[in-house]
Amino acid sequence: MRRLPVYFVVDVSDSMVGETILQVENGLRTIVNELRGDPYALETVFVSVIAFAGKAEALCPLTELYQFNAPDLPIGEGTALGSALEYLMRDIDQNVQKTTVEIKGDWKPIIFLFTDGVPTDKPGKAVDQWNRKYRRGCNLVAVSLGNGADTGVLTSLTDNVLRLGETTPESFKAFFKWVTASIKTSSMSVSDYGDDGIKLAPHNGIDLEKVGPGEPSCAMDESVAVIPAKCSSTRRMYLMKYLAQIGGRFSFEGAYTIAGEAYERFSSSGKKRLKINTQNLEGAPESCPCCGNQNAFVSCQCGNITCYGEGVAKCPWCGFEWNGLEYGGNFDVSRGRG
Repeated sequence: MRRLPVYFVVDVSDSMVGETILQVENGLRTIVNELRGDPYALETVFVSVIAFAGKAEALCPLTELYQFNAPDLPIGEGTALGSALEYLMRDIDQNVQKTTVEIKGDWKPIIFLFTDGVPTDKPGKAVDQWNRKYRRGCNLVAVSLGNGADTGVLTSLTDNVLRLGETTPESFKAFFKWVTASIKTSSMSVSDYGDDGIKLAPHNGIDLEKVGPGEPSCAMDESVAVIPAKCSSTRRMYLMKYLAQIGGRFSFEGAYTIAGEAYERFSSSGKKRLKINTQNLEGAPESCPCCGNQNAFVSCQCGNITCYGEGVAKCPWCGFEWNGLEYGGNFDVSRGRG
């Protein structure tokens, strides 16, 4: 059987934390559930999910549609697009069957790349390799989730670059319906006509616009600032997300508990942490999202952020113990790479 491999390469950088990552998780589940009701897709489609932040990793290998379960998405630090492309290319080499004299291989893979930010690595070498060896043999659709993605690098990878301007639940719902319809149409095309070019569904009425190669790119993702923290009571990790405002300041958007082990696994190792001064941050959580301590933005002497309620507390980062808080002026704190 000739398979139609469908890859979802998903940016899980810390700027995606909160509503955005939840909408993508729900969207992947919706796509799979809808495709299982389509006889063409059920016969041909195999699905894989590759997540990337500072590092890339397959959360699900290529799996037959009826056996596929959409995974929970982790959160990490960084947007290593080059690493994601390298991982994708290795996976295609290892798992997509090529046509030989004896057998017909799989259909051209369809890849949906979702990202909301600017690469934090140097993807040039991987981009060149993609264009030389893989571009003609794959159907890549790159989607900017919001207005913060570097569309310049995306248009160097594929002619199919789209921007989802609004990232509301309603916009995401319509967008993932469009993704589902595009996969259905493509699977029917390969089954009935042997045509393995991607057939994108019309996106009329969806806040989805095509991006051309001449359009300006975002040079740096300054739309969001994410502050990593650990709970002093439970040692669980949480992220505080701030959205950019006029004048270089950031306003508090929300605090979210995450899996700390996954955050470390998907973050770039050996990278010097970026800093932001608290004078540029407006607002803070009312309480720790992990334990309810009334102070969720407390700086330890080690420079990391934790929470505090009352009595003796122990820093979950360095083990330093203290009793009570000292209030001072503004200070620098570590910030995620987006």
